Amino acid sequence: MIEEKRFLSQSNPFWIRSEGELAHLKQVNNMAHIQLKENPQPGIIGLVDFRPDMGKYLYQLAQGILHGESPIPVAFRELIATYVSARNECEFCTKSHAATARLLLKEDAHWVDEVIKDLFESTVNKKTRAMLNLAGQVALGGKNVRKSDISWARMEGMDDVEIHDTVLIASAFCMYNRYVEGLNSPLPQNDSFYDERAQIMATGYKRVGSKE
Repeated sequence: MIEEKRFLSQSNPFWIRSEGELAHLKQVNNMAHIQLKENPQPGIIGLVDFRPDMGKYLYQLAQGILHGESPIPVAFRELIATYVSARNECEFCTKSHAATARLLLKEDAHWVDEVIKDLFESTVNKKTRAMLNLAGQVALGGKNVRKSDISWARMEGMDDVEIHDTVLIASAFCMYNRYVEGLNSPLPQNDSFYDERAQIMATGYKRVGSKE
């Protein structure tokens, strides 16, 4: 068992682990922090199976923000979800939404891996770069959204609704990411899971549960 070292940041305690420690802990503790159903589905699916009465609202929210009426195309909303999840280091959400974004972006699917690696070195268009920059600032914390981020978004053609929806999607995915990671929901055994799930996610989030 690796001994955790406690540090203090001002008055708030937190835990610091090296990358090696994190990798070791992930390997020896690939189980959820709560007792999920037997042979649980990975990621948020297993958590929804555990509390479907609450999980249905999470899917309804996802349906609304990703497939509801918005001037931002669904593919780009999935790209926001991917970018925020990557910034939050949520592997399940990143890979799930990356697979869906690739499917929807079609010939521009290469943008997905590019923005995950480095938004500012990617080949996305200027408006998308400004949009993802705004989403990334939200991922850092709401107060990290600066007037310059908003001005850049407006300069590249984003209107108030697009700015609103970008911030809403980014905020919601910070919650989803923390839900999945905070309960240490298990990952799938094979990455092919994400491509299979993308076929469903691309059409919407209306169906709830492990068979969504």
